[in-house]
Amino acid sequence: MDRPAWDQLECPGSATHVWQASRRRFVSNVLGPHFEQVCRDGALHHADPELLGGLPARVGHGLVRDPKARTGHEVDVAVIGIADGAKPPLLAIGEAKWNDTMGMAHVDRLRNIRALIALTGRYDTTGTWLIFFSGAGFNDKAYAAAAAGSDVQQIDLATLYGHANAARTDTRETASGSRSGTKCQIT
Repeated sequence: MDRPAWDQLECPGSATHVWQASRRRFVSNVLGPHFEQVCRDGALHHADPELLGGLPARVGHGLVRDPKARTGHEVDVAVIGIADGAKPPLLAIGEAKWNDTMGMAHVDRLRNIRALIALTGRYDTTGTWLIFFSGAGFNDKAYAAAAAGSDVQQIDLATLYGHANAARTDTRETASGSRSGTKCQIT
């Protein structure tokens, strides 16, 4: 086990400085991956099938290759439905961010990943939802994408951990002053 600040921790009164220097690494190496697993577990065991577009058979994570860009894109949550003799449906793909406010760049990224998956022909992606789990919330553009009712679902901490109403509606004021809502159910 790597303990880069172990010697500093042995000095009296240094814990605060060690934490300040180590916090970012702890969040990305411990909290981030743990939050991703909590989101996968929530999707498999606690999410309402209506949220996912069907009953999940498997939930996992993985890497989607982009041959043109010669790179791979990480998917934090992949929800695969029950196949009825045909290609299995990819019910949802998701991004899980513990400490980042999510915005349109996240939405556009998952839309691109969904298109790459569709090109492989391995899954039926016609009804694939894009699900965003965030510990820090969403910006106005992400709320607008979800309010458009197209293919975006947002899950905040209260919803993920069951502290929200069983079916909650986030209401945000749009630029025109009207109010819009996005229904989201996970518990």
